[in-house]
Amino acid sequence: MPIYEYGCRKCGHEFEELVFSDATPKCPDCGSDDVEKLMSKCCHTGGGCGCSSYGAESSGGGGGCAGCSGGHCASCGH
Repeated sequence: MPIYEYGCRKCGHEFEELVFSDATPKCPDCGSDDVEKLMSKCCHTGGGCGCSSYGAESSGGGGGCAGCSGGHCASCGH
Protein backbone atom coordinates (compact mmCIF):
# COMPACT_ATOMS: atom_id res chain seq x y z
CA MET A 1 0.00 0.00 0.00
CA PRO A 2 1.56 3.26 -1.11
CA ILE A 3 2.16 6.37 0.93
CA TYR A 4 1.16 9.54 -0.90
CA GLU A 5 1.86 13.19 -0.13
CA TYR A 6 -1.08 15.58 -0.08
CA GLY A 7 -1.55 19.32 0.26
CA CYS A 8 -4.68 20.90 1.72
CA ARG A 9 -6.14 23.66 -0.47
CA LYS A 10 -7.98 25.15 2.52
CA CYS A 11 -5.22 25.55 5.12
CA GLY A 12 -2.04 24.76 3.13
CA HIS A 13 -0.95 21.87 5.38
CA GLU A 14 1.15 19.17 3.65
CA PHE A 15 0.91 15.61 4.95
CA GLU A 16 1.56 11.97 4.05
CA GLU A 17 -1.14 9.32 4.05
CA LEU A 18 -1.05 5.55 3.70
CA VAL A 19 -3.72 4.87 1.07
CA PHE A 20 -5.83 1.70 1.20
CA SER A 21 -8.27 2.59 -1.61
CA ASP A 22 -9.09 5.31 -4.13
CA ALA A 23 -10.66 7.46 -1.40
CA THR A 24 -9.13 10.90 -0.90
CA PRO A 25 -8.03 11.52 2.70
CA LYS A 26 -9.03 14.48 4.84
CA CYS A 27 -6.56 17.06 6.12
CA PRO A 28 -5.42 16.09 9.63
CA ASP A 29 -5.17 19.78 10.63
CA CYS A 30 -8.47 21.28 9.50
CA GLY A 31 -10.54 18.25 8.45
CA SER A 32 -11.12 19.52 4.91
CA ASP A 33 -11.49 17.01 2.09
CA ASP A 34 -10.29 19.62 -0.45
CA VAL A 35 -6.80 18.12 -0.81
CA GLU A 36 -4.58 17.44 -3.80
CA LYS A 37 -1.97 14.75 -4.36
CA LEU A 38 1.52 16.28 -4.50
CA MET A 39 4.56 15.27 -6.51
CA SER A 40 6.99 13.57 -4.15
CA LYS A 41 10.46 15.03 -3.77
CA CYS A 42 13.47 12.76 -3.81
CA CYS A 43 17.23 12.99 -3.51
CA HIS A 44 19.81 11.47 -5.81
CA THR A 45 22.49 9.96 -3.57
CA GLY A 46 24.85 8.43 -6.14
CA GLY A 47 28.13 9.95 -7.29
CA GLY A 48 29.59 10.82 -3.90
CA CYS A 49 27.13 13.56 -3.03
CA GLY A 50 26.94 14.31 0.69
CA CYS A 51 23.16 14.34 0.58
CA SER A 52 21.72 11.35 2.38
CA SER A 53 18.17 12.34 3.30
CA TYR A 54 15.05 11.92 1.20
CA GLY A 55 13.14 15.09 0.50
CA ALA A 56 16.16 17.31 -0.24
CA GLU A 57 15.45 19.22 -3.39
CA SER A 58 17.66 19.06 -6.43
CA SER A 59 17.35 22.20 -8.51
CA GLY A 60 19.22 20.75 -11.50
CA GLY A 61 16.68 18.08 -12.29
CA GLY A 62 19.48 15.60 -12.97
CA GLY A 63 20.45 14.64 -9.45
CA GLY A 64 22.81 16.16 -6.94
CA CYS A 65 22.25 17.53 -3.49
CA ALA A 66 20.26 20.38 -1.95
CA GLY A 67 23.29 22.69 -2.32
CA CYS A 68 23.52 22.20 -6.09
CA SER A 69 22.78 25.24 -8.22
CA GLY A 70 21.56 24.55 -11.72
CA GLY A 71 22.72 20.95 -11.50
CA HIS A 72 26.40 21.80 -10.88
CA CYS A 73 27.84 21.24 -7.42
CA ALA A 74 31.46 21.70 -6.37
CA SER A 75 31.11 19.14 -3.58
CA CYS A 76 29.69 16.24 -5.60
CA GLY A 77 30.46 17.16 -9.21
CA HIS A 78 26.89 16.85 -10.50
